[in-house]
Amino acid sequence: MSPTLHLAQQPEADALLGRSPLAALVGMLLDQQVPMEWAFSGPYTIAVRMGHDDLDARAIAAHDPDAFAALFAEKPAVHRYPGSMAGRVQQLCQYLVEHYDGDPTAIWRDAATGAEVRDRLNELPGFGAQKSQIFLALLGKQFGVRPEGWRKAAGAYGDEGSYRSAADITGPESLARVRAFKQEAKKAAKTAKTAAKKVAPKKAAPKKAAKKTAATKKTTPKQTAKPAPATKATRKSPHSKAT
Repeated sequence: MSPTLHLAQQPEADALLGRSPLAALVGMLLDQQVPMEWAFSGPYTIAVRMGHDDLDARAIAAHDPDAFAALFAEKPAVHRYPGSMAGRVQQLCQYLVEHYDGDPTAIWRDAATGAEVRDRLNELPGFGAQKSQIFLALLGKQFGVRPEGWRKAAGAYGDEGSYRSAADITGPESLARVRAFKQEAKKAAKTAKTAAKKVAPKKAAPKKAAKKTAATKKTTPKQTAKPAPATKATRKSPHSKAT
């Protein structure tokens, strides 16, 4: 039985996320620099514009890149950055086709531990350490995918009763609590950064070495001796007689 998710806060979009692991994976990829509901509504918007009721990794991977980017950019846009995110979604699907035969459930289906699932997620295009841990927590908390040590591998996102990420959203109230947590985290990070700048010692400006140029060098011109003027005794008159 598919889980009932509340990430997009739209019934049709949430229903797709619950029944399609690829849709959930794409929604997680899109969850950056846009509100969470916008990101997780994206898979449903993509499916509708492609004329399907689900996402297919092979179809997306083989789609013309320009046409796929145009699909993202159509109003209302799938993402704030439709061109770049369309490319990332295609890269993700191409990777799934190449490594998992287009089936995202193969990422976790035969994994023995939560750490193994996390590491596999971390290898996906567009996924980093944080996304991998959040999606692992989502699998464990809402999809029932719970390999050994999954909470530990998910880090703080795997904590029971936490309100840190998409993994903890089960309705409007929990969404508000997750959003408040993120705002506080951003505020604390900004405060810490400002404080660090204030206590950081100022670096002394390096002294500039004086440059001596030909123009600044003063040279004393050489004195040349002038011939002494002739005296009366040494002057010869044209009328003087030789002795």
